[in-house]
Amino acid sequence: MIGTARWDAGGAACNASGVQRRPATVWKDRYKGDQPLPWDTGRVDQHLVTTLDAHGITGGKGLEIGCGTGTNSVWLAERGFEVTAVDVAAEAIEAARAKARARGVAERCSFFVLDFLEQAPEGAPFDLVFDRGVLHVFDEAADQARFAERIAAVLGEDGLWLSVIGSTEGPERDHGPPRRSMRDIANAIEPHLEIISLRGAQLDANTPTPPRAWVCLSRRRTVPAVPSTRRG
Repeated sequence: MIGTARWDAGGAACNASGVQRRPATVWKDRYKGDQPLPWDTGRVDQHLVTTLDAHGITGGKGLEIGCGTGTNSVWLAERGFEVTAVDVAAEAIEAARAKARARGVAERCSFFVLDFLEQAPEGAPFDLVFDRGVLHVFDEAADQARFAERIAAVLGEDGLWLSVIGSTEGPERDHGPPRRSMRDIANAIEPHLEIISLRGAQLDANTPTPPRAWVCLSRRRTVPAVPSTRRG
């Protein structure tokens, strides 16, 4: 199980800025295989459920980045959202479309093969943006910050971004998602969005043990971030 429970998608390629990133073909190959994917549990993410319940959100325009086979996007549509969902893997998008048709919400879901870091999705602005394990795939701080900046650009005036991110907390492990620190997250997000909450949790995954995670909720800024105070 451990061998198939790794998030690591293999080698890297350079983007236009010369920064190494995993090419889309590698993620596509993971969906072509016959092994279970660690992130694709087929269960709705409970951090998404509890966040929407806590804020009384029952609908609107939603964007899921890295939607995979569409479990969370379909649930959002069933909750009343008009959903745009993107993933770099065409195989995942095909499965997501089939899932939406089977659940009777295909008319409320628009799925696209798209690299969010390179191309803006249609339908902005959005009331909710959700990613479950996308921010943490970027190793470089510049890519993490760019991801947050692009989310800020597609959020509506009162829009929220919920992100579930692999955590540096917990013991050493040879399975589960990439690990990011609270500092990594704050450095990426704070210049572009206001962090409402950032808490430790667990990530539901097809892994031998549940990996630790951060659950980060952010919103569009009404005023720019200012530097920390320096005295003297």
